[in-house]
Amino acid sequence: MGVLLALIPTVCWGSIGLISGRLGGTSYQQTLGMTAGAVVFGIFSLVYFHSQLTWMAMLVGVASGLCWAVGQFEQFQSMKFIGISRTVPISTGLQLVGTALAGVLLFHEWKTTKMVTMGTIAVIVLIAGAALTSLRDKKAVAGTEHMEAGKGSVAIVISTIGYVLYTVIVNMSGISSKTIIFPQSIGMILGALIFVMFSRQKVWHKATAKNMLTGLVWGVGNFFMFMAIPSVGLAISYSLAQCGIVISTFGSIWLLGEKKTNREMVYITIGSLLVVAGGVTLGIMK
Repeated sequence: MGVLLALIPTVCWGSIGLISGRLGGTSYQQTLGMTAGAVVFGIFSLVYFHSQLTWMAMLVGVASGLCWAVGQFEQFQSMKFIGISRTVPISTGLQLVGTALAGVLLFHEWKTTKMVTMGTIAVIVLIAGAALTSLRDKKAVAGTEHMEAGKGSVAIVISTIGYVLYTVIVNMSGISSKTIIFPQSIGMILGALIFVMFSRQKVWHKATAKNMLTGLVWGVGNFFMFMAIPSVGLAISYSLAQCGIVISTFGSIWLLGEKKTNREMVYITIGSLLVVAGGVTLGIMK
């Protein structure tokens, strides 16, 4: 049952890049709209589950949500710089490596020699897959794209740190996922508002309102991921959830029209398959 719960975020999170890309808006508008939608879902969960909020739950949830806001904003930034089809596989691979290492070092989820061996191989495969998807056809790269690629790389690194911390903080606290969803959404929108304060862009736009749909979709995926953690663990639930890269990567090419050369399609296809293979390997270890 835990594995099935972890597969629901696969569809939800795999669709986020496509939905936000179709709805449009700047990274600031997308982040603010998405967090507003997440707050709506958080209020629903609070009422539905009759959660008993404590000061600890509020602190943990807000801290986790702030980390998520950093991760999501920087991922949107990277999508603007290098595209969804490159951002998502690289980001996913790095997140899987980060959460797997956290699962081992902090939560001791790999308990046997076999699990350590399989996990190590999976991490290597994930890194190789992420590296492959980042390759470009040199003949197709314009001079200005090198600068954009550098900005995209920095954004992905910061995004990965934020995403990994958002899950680790919750798992370390031991607080129920049903209790954490609402305070987490508060932290998310606070983080988005902080970004807005330092932005000179127009954020109160119809694109912001539209992206609330993205937040609702994310909220559903987030809920089921944390529901899965108690039964299958952090590394496994997060790994399976991230396999939605197939939807976002190829959807951005076929549905949103991102241009790729034949060589780049080979890189992205092989790289995405390696990331999925690494994620599935982590998932079946339990």
